[in-house]
Formats: sequence, structure tokens, C-alpha cells
Amino acid sequence: MDTQHHNALTRALTGLPGPLPPSGVINVAIPHSSRFTIVGNHLAQHVELSLTAIGIGVHIQSLPAGSEVGIKALAARFTEGETRIAAALRELEAHGYLHRPHVRLANGRMVTRTVFCNQPGAAVVPLVASAPVPAAAPVATEPPPAPEPTPVPEEALPPARVPSRTAPKPPRRPLPQPRELTPELRQTASAILADLRSHAKELVLSEDDVEELIPGVAAWLERAVRPDAISHALTTELPQPPKYPAKIVKHRLTVLLPPPLPGAQELAPAVHRTLVIPLQNCDRCDRAFRAREPGHCRGCRSELMAAAA
Repeated sequence: MDTQHHNALTRALTGLPGPLPPSGVINVAIPHSSRFTIVGNHLAQHVELSLTAIGIGVHIQSLPAGSEVGIKALAARFTEGETRIAAALRELEAHGYLHRPHVRLANGRMVTRTVFCNQPGAAVVPLVASAPVPAAAPVATEPPPAPEPTPVPEEALPPARVPSRTAPKPPRRPLPQPRELTPELRQTASAILADLRSHAKELVLSEDDVEELIPGVAAWLERAVRPDAISHALTTELPQPPKYPAKIVKHRLTVLLPPPLPGAQELAPAVHRTLVIPLQNCDRCDRAFRAREPGHCRGCRSELMAAAA
């Protein structure tokens, strides 16, 4: 049975238009006639969203309006826990796919609505508060607990608008680099990185991670930071749970890099020198006097000024 299925698949692949790629996935695209959702590649291939966030975004986009998409509803539907789902929803919100504006019910109670935008940054029809949502209608999932405010006249309420897409993130700082990556620095840096898991069991790095992070640790060692001090800086007060150990280590090596130790010249106390004004001989009477520039003594200057007057 498996052989027949394999042969049928081989025959089907030979009928695909164009040459097959030498490696990687082969997409067999059959047009859908029902039950399908159009998803943009900006979401499906997003370079900064996690797979969990991409999957939840595609799932929410496929649901009909009015479906429950809160943390507890998604946790009941999928195997991911509430913490992971909450983090994925925050990712979608940070990148402009998910919005949670506050609106007021007809009874004056403030609630949170959930809005999913399939094209972040595009114009979105605002949620106008001039037509209050009935109190009995299904509203936002999991509104935050808060005391009910005093009802405000409907005409005094501004329209609730979906917030604009967040500003682009600044570029990340590169990993520090030593002036010269000597074999001694490389060996010590590699040992420090491999030993991190003995200080924090969550920081298990792969061989590729260690190779990538060696220059950053070498830059610390080059600045006369002790190995135990480096380990302490990289392993204390870790976020829980640390999802990406290598990224955490790289971030700390970059933002916590200490300055180089000052040299003896910088640490030497400032020398207070007494200003000495040199002696000059008067051009008129040859008398010695102190001045920065050659000229006349005080007496000759007085006589010259009196004669000029």
C-alpha cells in the first residue's frame, strides 16, 4: 500500500509545471473551492514573530466575526498553555495585527473589544461609540477588572479608534568584538560559555551558539573582567522561562559591556603647577621687571603716558 502511494506521488510530481527544486520543500498548490482563508505572506513569513504568534494570527483570521479569541478560549482549543498564548497575543499586538480598544456599553461600563487587522498599517474603520454596544451583547474577551464608572452622556464620548501601528524598532547593537581574538582568549571564552549551564540550568548553549558568542566574551576578557564576574553577569536574574538562551546571553554581552580599565596616566592625580611670569628688561631703562611679553617697566610706562598727555 505504501509503495502504491509512493508511486502515485512520484507520478503526480512529474506532472508539475517547471523544474523541481534540487532540495527543500516542493509545494503542490491545488486551488480551494470552499472553506479557505487568504493570508498575507507578511504574516505567514514574518521574520520577527514566533511560530506560535503566526499560527494564532492565522487561526484568528480564519474565524467568523464574534468568535471568542481570548487567552482562555485559545488555551482550551490548543495544546499551548495560557502563558505562551498570552505572549503570542502580545507579539501580534506589538506588530499591529491585534488591537484592543476600549469602548463604553450603553449602561456606561467600559469594556475592551478585540480587533484583528489582516494588513497592519492599512486604514481601519474606527469603532464609533455613537452607537453603544448593548450590555447583553458579547463584548471583548476577558475585560480587565475595574470599578464601574459613572455613565457619561453619549454625545460627550469621542469615537474609539484603533491605535496606529507601532514605530519601527531601532537597529540592534552588534556583538562586541575584541581587538585581537588570540587562541588564549578563544579558549577561555569558550570554556566560560560552556560552563554557564552549571550556574543556570536554563542556559544550555549549542556548539554553534558558543562559536557565535566567543568574540563577545573575549571582548570582556580583554577589558580585564574576571571569568567569574562574566558568568555572574550572564546568569543572574534571568527571565522565566528563558525562551531563547543564546539571545539572552548575546543581549547581556552587548548592553552590559564594561568600559576598559583606565591606565596609570588617567589615574594619576592632577599636578598643580605654580604659574611663573618670566623676567624682562625694560627697553627704555634696562630695568628688570616681570611680564609675559617684552616692553617697558611700570615707571617708564607712567612717564611715557604723562609725556603723551
